[in-house]
Amino acid sequence: MKRILIFASGSGTNAENIIKYFENRSAGTVVAVFSNNSNAGVLDKAKKLAVPTVIFSKDELNSGKVLQNVTEFQPDLIVLAGFLLKFPDDIIETYPNAVINIHPALLPKFGGKGMYGMYIHTAVIENKEIETGITIHHVNENYDEGNIIFQQNVALSESDTPESVAAKIHELEQKHFPEIIEKLLLNNL
Repeated sequence: MKRILIFASGSGTNAENIIKYFENRSAGTVVAVFSNNSNAGVLDKAKKLAVPTVIFSKDELNSGKVLQNVTEFQPDLIVLAGFLLKFPDDIIETYPNAVINIHPALLPKFGGKGMYGMYIHTAVIENKEIETGITIHHVNENYDEGNIIFQQNVALSESDTPESVAAKIHELEQKHFPEIIEKLLLNNL
């Protein structure tokens, strides 16, 4: 069974969904959740689902200490699910093509540093986009520039607000993110 490691900074709805999805699947299992935020909701969700958690600082992430912690879990795939810090090169280099992220827009639009959550949804509305969506991509040394694995779009209307866009994106994330992870684990992508 393949080993999935999740990095998250926030409430953890995607992480929780992934953990639950793989509870009864043979392709993989979530072996730990790493977070840079000791108050993140993801930590409580992981603990309730009996998944070990690791809390670290930005300095530990950039000093190589987190890489040591990651290596102890022997992951086959590292999943960024709402992780807001720049992912360090040492982990990307140690696990080539094994670090993925989900972005709540159709990259290359609305990507880059500072583009996350409601900032993206607001920008989508302000730019009068007729569609948005999710992008699951490999992580490289630059924000949101890794090779695209999967995209799914959703239509927008003039009545959409950043909040309604967020709800549409959340629905796409919940449906597609675990499925794409499973396909990656089974080498079907």
